[in-house]
Amino acid sequence: MQTEETQMKQAFENAQNLDESQNIEEIATENVEAQNDVEPEVENAAEENQESTFDVKEILAENEQLRLQMTALEAKHKDEIDRLVRAVAETENQKKRIEADVERERKYGNEKLLKALIPVVDSLELALQHTDPNNEAVKPTIEGVQNTVTLLLKELSKFGVTAVDPLNQPFDPNLHQAISMAPSNEVEANCVMSVMQKGYTLNGRVVRPAMVIVSRGAPQEANAEEAKNTINIEA
Repeated sequence: MQTEETQMKQAFENAQNLDESQNIEEIATENVEAQNDVEPEVENAAEENQESTFDVKEILAENEQLRLQMTALEAKHKDEIDRLVRAVAETENQKKRIEADVERERKYGNEKLLKALIPVVDSLELALQHTDPNNEAVKPTIEGVQNTVTLLLKELSKFGVTAVDPLNQPFDPNLHQAISMAPSNEVEANCVMSVMQKGYTLNGRVVRPAMVIVSRGAPQEANAEEAKNTINIEA
């Protein structure tokens, strides 16, 4: 009886051991399968990491190439801007020169014509000076000549022509040309006492200076001034 129980117990233990062995084998098999499933994922991750590394290197290379291209474009752009600025400045300077030339031509383009007409005015005025205004026979002629001179000067004034007649005015070397100096009781020193020939300006520019005689002042003052400027040779 005990032998049968012992056999049955032994058989039960063997069955348990067999179940445990099967469970262990199943677990081992599952672990192997899990490991086999993990290994491709690890390999795929490694490949992805390697590909990512390659992508980063390619991006860095492309960025460096783009940076070099941008630097070259900036240098070219700066050079083009400098050329454009110089061209604009040169254009502005040329424009100013042209405007100045046009303005100068507008103001002084008639200078040659004025120089040609001045002797005509001089001749008419000289004729008036040497004509007797009390002579009734020539009085109409005098009036006609006088009107001609007045009209001519009026028309010339429209083009910027101004006569310089500095009688009794202070001597101005910019407008007057002194041909001599003489003492005078009536005219102050360094003032024009006689106008030998009128001068003319065109828009402020002297076309012909007035030829004048300048006063030294009163004879006593003139002699004193001469004595002051005389060198004493005997001393």
